[in-house]
Amino acid sequence: MSAPNSSYDPVEVTPLRADEVERMRDEALSAIAAAHTLEELKQVRIDHAGDRSPMALANREIGALPPQARKEAGQRVGQARGAINHALAARTTEVESAEEEVALASETVDVTLPWDVEAVGARHPLTTIQEHVADIFVAMGWEVAEGPEVEAEWLNFDALNLGPDHPARTMQDTFWVTPESAAMVLRTHTSPVQARTMLTREPPIYVICPGRVYRTDELDATHSPVFHQVEGLAIDKGLSMAHLKGTLDHFAQAIYGDGMTTRFRPSYFPFTEPSAEMDLLCYVCHNEPDAVAECRTCKGEGWVEWGGCGVVNPRVLIACGVDPDVYSGFAFGIGLDRTITSRYDIADLRDLFDGDIRFTEPFGVEL
Repeated sequence: MSAPNSSYDPVEVTPLRADEVERMRDEALSAIAAAHTLEELKQVRIDHAGDRSPMALANREIGALPPQARKEAGQRVGQARGAINHALAARTTEVESAEEEVALASETVDVTLPWDVEAVGARHPLTTIQEHVADIFVAMGWEVAEGPEVEAEWLNFDALNLGPDHPARTMQDTFWVTPESAAMVLRTHTSPVQARTMLTREPPIYVICPGRVYRTDELDATHSPVFHQVEGLAIDKGLSMAHLKGTLDHFAQAIYGDGMTTRFRPSYFPFTEPSAEMDLLCYVCHNEPDAVAECRTCKGEGWVEWGGCGVVNPRVLIACGVDPDVYSGFAFGIGLDRTITSRYDIADLRDLFDGDIRFTEPFGVEL
């Protein structure tokens, strides 16, 4: 068995030479100082402190030295490796702090801002106008009446003096519920609620009937197969067109402000006689000579169409069990959708039904 090589000169092992160890240490320290991210430091650790790094390979050479040379070489390599590890730890702390500051600056949360950032929309203008109209008439002593949207054919047509041959009964205007033998329709107006009220109550009767109605119109900028109406019915002794005019003028002023009024134009409706188309004084130009000619709302007319009205036809009173020799009455109806679109200059009726909260938000909670 051979003896240890006592003549082995460590100076001849290049990685263990003092100048070489210092070079590797300085190279590692420079790389550490130049690293600005944790990812770069990770690579520096692999290159200069990992198992395959030059310093680790030099450390393995110590075992080949004679005993008397190992101590000095081990101290030299160990001090260099310690300096590298210390520098890595210190630099890692610095980079982590720097990256944390950057993250805090870029991800700062202002706790004074509103916490609820999700848009929740607002109450729909159709809802608010129905409630506003109801408040106006309840303040006058009227009541709000409601009825089903799927209605009996008799209540939707026959009770209102729309005979079997009336054009409104055809498929061009009415959604019929199958089977046809059921004689049921999607109500084409809220007038059946008036008929139900007369059939179940004794006069005097003062009710408004707001609600959704259906007709087979195409959906476009000015028409919809689903729309909203509010109708009014008054049955009492001695009621006339004068009472109707006064009621509608008060209604117009409550909706559009002082000075508003209505006018009647002769017309025809099966359920009223006499009947009239109701116009509203233009709420933009107020029919003033200096403004009416250029008014885009009324197109120079000074008036805008608002709805229909009239004295309740005696045939309707008889069909609903009211004695026309004792009682008379008046009725009116306006389209709520058209009221909103004209009042707020909304060009496309479909905006009311699209469900876009960007449309409803500006209306808030009031009309």
